[in-house]
Amino acid sequence: MTAIVDYGVGNLFSLKSSLRFVGADVTVTGEAEEIRRADRIILPGVGAFGDAAKKLRERGLDAVVTDEARRGKPLLGICLGMQLLFEKSLEFGEHAGLGLLPGTVRPLAEVLPDAYKIPQIGWNALNITMPDCPILKYIREGDCVYFVHSYHAVGCGASLAASAEYGVDVTAAVASGNVYGCQFHPEKSGMVGLNILKAFCEL
Repeated sequence: MTAIVDYGVGNLFSLKSSLRFVGADVTVTGEAEEIRRADRIILPGVGAFGDAAKKLRERGLDAVVTDEARRGKPLLGICLGMQLLFEKSLEFGEHAGLGLLPGTVRPLAEVLPDAYKIPQIGWNALNITMPDCPILKYIREGDCVYFVHSYHAVGCGASLAASAEYGVDVTAAVASGNVYGCQFHPEKSGMVGLNILKAFCEL
């Protein structure tokens, strides 16, 4: 069973539909015990980092997600859900993340050339930096995925699994042990995204 964490943010319907399309047994839940019983966890998210982190904490799900990840359960963060995996974000102030991965979430506006629009919206090719990353096993160099974001992760170190060029190299995917993240939306990325979700559900 794959549990999608419902904490009041995220496009849960399309993600659930995509997982079912690849044959996954999936539930959308905000219940701690159901998340603990699951074989793997997906942390989605859209919106502002601070608000999402607060909602996760208020429901007591921050501890559930981090505890399960530290016990070795596969965890995939998507978009804002990926950003929450890092140590902190500088989106509208400074906010603590879950601390499961090294790195800081910073504004794209700090690094993008003037000609590039914020947010980054659209399809970009993946530059795979971790060829043996389990969730990218069905993906080829140059496959395109769909991004919508104004902030990006920096200082990821050895956890960087793939980047995408948008004026600068932007962190696209990360992996460290059983913890994975995609800045892009696999559920909106056609067959490439479906193959990423399929690979995660095989863990």
